[in-house]
Amino acid sequence: MKVEVFSSPGCSKCAHARTVLERMAAELGEGAIEWREVNILDEMDHAVDLGVLTTPAIAIDGELVFSGLPSASRLRAELERRLRAREDGA
Repeated sequence: MKVEVFSSPGCSKCAHARTVLERMAAELGEGAIEWREVNILDEMDHAVDLGVLTTPAIAIDGELVFSGLPSASRLRAELERRLRAREDGA
């Protein structure tokens, strides 16, 4: 699963989102989540294409899922739901 965290320089909520996602990726197991941080200033066109209006925002597999910082439990639930769906569909 590919996860993108859209952030802007100096955003403390963005740094928190990155930390939470990094921890969850490790907890869910190596290879379960491939994630990257997207600086909206560097990749404005990509952010606009997905509909990112604020930071932090989180896209999963090319779909904007959270347009703000979700709670850790809500993010985990969404990641686990998508991982289960992949396993069921495999």
